Amino acid sequence: MIDRAFAIAERYVGEGRIPGATLGIVTADGTRDVRVAGLAQRVPSEEPLTRDHWFDLASVSKVIATTRFVLQLVEDGRIDLDRPLTDAIPDLRQYDVAGAAERRLTFRDCLVHRTFLPAVEPIYTYGDDPARLRAFVLQREWRHGPPVYSDINFILLGIAVERIIGAGLDALPLGPGLSWGPPPGPAVATERCSWRGRVLKGEVHDENCFAMGGRTGHAGLFGTVDGVLDFAAGLLDGTGASAAMLDAIRTPVQGHRTAGWEIRFPGWSGGQACSAGTIGHTGFTGTGLWVDFERGLAWTLLTNRVHPTRHVDSGIFALRPVVGDAVVAEFDAITNG
Repeated sequence: MIDRAFAIAERYVGEGRIPGATLGIVTADGTRDVRVAGLAQRVPSEEPLTRDHWFDLASVSKVIATTRFVLQLVEDGRIDLDRPLTDAIPDLRQYDVAGAAERRLTFRDCLVHRTFLPAVEPIYTYGDDPARLRAFVLQREWRHGPPVYSDINFILLGIAVERIIGAGLDALPLGPGLSWGPPPGPAVATERCSWRGRVLKGEVHDENCFAMGGRTGHAGLFGTVDGVLDFAAGLLDGTGASAAMLDAIRTPVQGHRTAGWEIRFPGWSGGQACSAGTIGHTGFTGTGLWVDFERGLAWTLLTNRVHPTRHVDSGIFALRPVVGDAVVAEFDAITNG
């Protein structure tokens, strides 16, 4: 069902633009198709990529883990999305209780990235003690700017979830094929990290997440292609999310952003052939997941485009929408055939 779509990704592998690629789809009736090509690792030695390899999902963690955890706590009556984060983190900017703008940020503000917080900050350069770095995030007076997609939003959400449950994010359940690192199986290599001095394999690529203990609201989740597809299947058939959760992740709140996810917009990663209400999210390491509810179709494209370095043009930003359009075209041809 995805031969033509996968041929596009396979061509990128053959041209050496990305080491390896896995493309998988799942439909509302449970039909599943997966294709794999290339290498899980190029250096220091070559390792063929298989269906069983675990990918560092990077920011796809935001939707598979953090968004789901937050919305479950909403359902349990433990979070009100329109209340400030201080309900869960009373010590947020605790030395400026009256004036700190951070204390007025709500859970929903962070979920839909409508805060003044920066996109990213090299938090790992301030130390490597996870508790101290969390304290740094909470007490820092963040520079203000226009609303942007921000890792800091989800780091704060992750801390809020930890405070509410009284444990780390890894205490909350994940489905099979999903795990906070290191994963319990063969892992796909990511970058030769200049800070850590080694090729990363089975440890989180994101420097801030690594320094903060490997489990944060914005990154740290690993998954196999089947683990990601299982999660997507639960969204399609309703077994993995309540009606209220599905409404939250499908309803735009800020531009093209829903609770945690994006919906289709001109030039987005999922292509333009999908239905208007399709949701999706990508990860820096070269991962992505898209769910077309109208068609009853979801697909994931998992690559290790940062291996052995992020400082090359892998073509991932062109690859994703072209593959998405091809997946939808093949699905429509078979469905309407």
